[in-house]
Amino acid sequence: MKKLSIILTLMMTLAVLTGCGGKKEVEEAKGDAPTELVISTWGYSEDLLWENVFTPFEKENNVKIILETGNNSERLTKLKSNPNSNIDIIYLAEAFAQEGIEAGLFEKIDYSKVPNAENLDKKAKKIIESGYGPAYTLNRAAIAYDPNKTGFEIKSWNDLWNSSLEGKISIPDVTTTFGPSTMYIASNYKNVDISSDNGEAAFKALEELKPNLVKTYSRSSDLANMFANNEIAAAITADFAYGRVKGGAPDVVFVDPAEGAFINFNTINIVKSSKNKELATKFINYALSKEVQSRTAKALGESPVNSQVELTEEESANLTYGDVVDKSNTVDHVFVNSVKTKWIDNWNRTLNQ
Repeated sequence: MKKLSIILTLMMTLAVLTGCGGKKEVEEAKGDAPTELVISTWGYSEDLLWENVFTPFEKENNVKIILETGNNSERLTKLKSNPNSNIDIIYLAEAFAQEGIEAGLFEKIDYSKVPNAENLDKKAKKIIESGYGPAYTLNRAAIAYDPNKTGFEIKSWNDLWNSSLEGKISIPDVTTTFGPSTMYIASNYKNVDISSDNGEAAFKALEELKPNLVKTYSRSSDLANMFANNEIAAAITADFAYGRVKGGAPDVVFVDPAEGAFINFNTINIVKSSKNKELATKFINYALSKEVQSRTAKALGESPVNSQVELTEEESANLTYGDVVDKSNTVDHVFVNSVKTKWIDNWNRTLNQ
């Protein structure tokens, strides 16, 4: 009986020890499981983004990144309709980011945990004054034109109104990334501060520009096709679209007007409903680092906002970098969003009828 009791005691002890060990193993396995971080972004250059941005962050932080892709409008509209979304981080162009801020969709950021923000270019630093997500890259609108077809060298935004360009130009639609910049360009043509009259002078200038316009465009592929098919000789376009244009129309050049290009910042924001805000903040600091900014500049052609990034002339040839940034103009998207609905209506009446 005593021997049986000893055996039973040993069996119970072994069971408890085995149970504890099993529980510990489960807990350790659970602790090793990567945290999911859901990022909403554009769908282009995904392979290069994984290689240069996402995969290194996953490995360094035991994270599994899940992407939601689409254009600015689609993704922002989806987030607005579902404020309890599982999205943690959203990439948006500046104008759309401002819409999200005004809609209360984003979390303010503790920039004491984003030390790399200290190294942002001075113009990029203005983006974070409100406390929301920073710019992580920028691009610019300038003029693409074929000197063989214009008959003269374009040096100024005002040259687009030259009567010799009748039926030869295209401009971005007001709803696109650089649509608001086009409004600023038109207002400047009239020597009027656009915020002083809410864009009235700009629309008068666009009315005068109308004889020169073939059509407005919403997609860079449409612009590239117009150049390739000899439908246009000049256009207001973005640096990121120029490569595609050049591919189909090799004589087209890209120039920064004497008055300066117009820049757009692409931003990263933390969604208010995110359950991984600390990790999202860590990702933002990582995305702003000199190392990541250097990699994305060279591999993806993303213009860096970290002022410590140094690029060769060849590496920066097609980027918005250095003196180009210093000379460029910015757009007040708080103001633009306050008049955007009226602008769209007036734009359609002026140019699309």
